Amino acid sequence: MAASEEDPAVQRLIDAFGGQPVAAKERLVGEPAYLSKRLQFASGSEIIMHDDAVVAVVLHAAPTGFAANGFNLSQWIQGLDKNATLADLKAAIDAPRTLGGMGFMLDGAYAEPSFKNNRGWNDPGNLLSISFTVEAPQRACRPEDDDCPSCCDLLVRAKAPDSGVYVEQTIAALAGAAAAGLIIESPRWVPLADLHALHASRLMERVESQLSCTACKRIICLTLYRESPATFEFTVFNEARQRPLEAIPPVEQWGDDLRLAQDRDAMHYVDHQPGSWFLVEQQGTLFLEARYWRNSMVDSSALIRLDQAETDSYRAGGHDYLSELVHQIDKSGPHTDGSPYFQRDLYRGPDSANLSKCFAAAIVNHTWIAEQRRGS
Repeated sequence: MAASEEDPAVQRLIDAFGGQPVAAKERLVGEPAYLSKRLQFASGSEIIMHDDAVVAVVLHAAPTGFAANGFNLSQWIQGLDKNATLADLKAAIDAPRTLGGMGFMLDGAYAEPSFKNNRGWNDPGNLLSISFTVEAPQRACRPEDDDCPSCCDLLVRAKAPDSGVYVEQTIAALAGAAAAGLIIESPRWVPLADLHALHASRLMERVESQLSCTACKRIICLTLYRESPATFEFTVFNEARQRPLEAIPPVEQWGDDLRLAQDRDAMHYVDHQPGSWFLVEQQGTLFLEARYWRNSMVDSSALIRLDQAETDSYRAGGHDYLSELVHQIDKSGPHTDGSPYFQRDLYRGPDSANLSKCFAAAIVNHTWIAEQRRGS
C-alpha cells in the first residue's frame, strides 16, 4: 500500500489479479485536485491510486460491470467465499476490530467489508466487497467513493488552465443536487444561497457551506476565501465538523432587500444555557428547545412554543425562569404521553424537519461546536 504502480510489489499484485486490467479509469477529485485512478480486473478485483500511490485494494464478492462472477475470496482468505457473513469474516481475518464500524486493523492497513444496503451482515449472500485501505475507515473518505454517482460530478471546473472552481456554476450544481435529494445541506454552516453574497461582502476570511451525500455519506465542503482561490473538498463527518468557521455576520451587513425580507420572517437567537436550552424568537413568538434525558444514557430535545403565561414569566424571570422550566420539562419525561409537554413538542409534529433546520440556522453562531471552530 502507498506504493506507485511501477513498484515491484504492486506489479506482482497486478499479475496476481490477472495481469492486464479490463479497464483503467481516471478522474480528478476535488480542488485542490488529486488524480484518482482505478485499475479493474476481470477477476473481480480493483486497485485504486491517488496521485500514483496505491490507497485501496478492493475484492468484489458480488458480480460487477467488469467482472461477471466476482472475486474468488478463498484464493486470498482461507475459509471465505461470496456467501461469507460478518461472523465468517471475524473468524477468517482474526484481527482487532476498528472503532465505529465493521472493519479490521491489519499490519499497516485496514480491511472493511461492505454489505447490501449496509445491513444484513449476518445473512449469507449479502457481502458485496472487502476493501483494504491505507487510511482507517471512518477517518477518511473511502477511495471507492471517488466515483460516487450522486456527488462525484458536482464540482464545475473553470475552463481556463489552473483556474480552479467555477464558483457560480458549482453552487448551482450543488443547489440542483440538493433539490433532487441527492445531497443534504447542513444548516450549521453558511447556507448555500448566502455563500456568494457573504463572500462578496469580504466580512469573513473564509465562507463555507457543507453538504452530505445521501449515497456515499461524504461531506462536501465548498469554501470561498477572502484572499485565496476557492476549494471543494470531500471529507468525513468528524473532520468536517472541526473545520473553522467565523461567526456569521448579521444579514443587515451583507444581504439584499429580498434576503432582508426573508430574515425578518426567520427564527432569531435570543438566549441559551450551554448544554441545557436555547431560546429563539420568530415574529414575536418565543420557542424553547429544551434538552432532556430519556434515561441515564440517552438524551434528546423538545421544541416548545411558549404560551402567554410562560412568555410573561420569562419577561419577569429571564434566564433563571427558563432554566427552571427546562428542569420541569425534563422531570416530566416529555417523550412519554403522560407529560404535559408531550403534545406540545413541535419536533413530534409533521413540520419537525423544517423546524429543526430553521432552529439550527438561528443558533448557528452560538452552539458549543461553533465556539470550538472559532477557537473561543
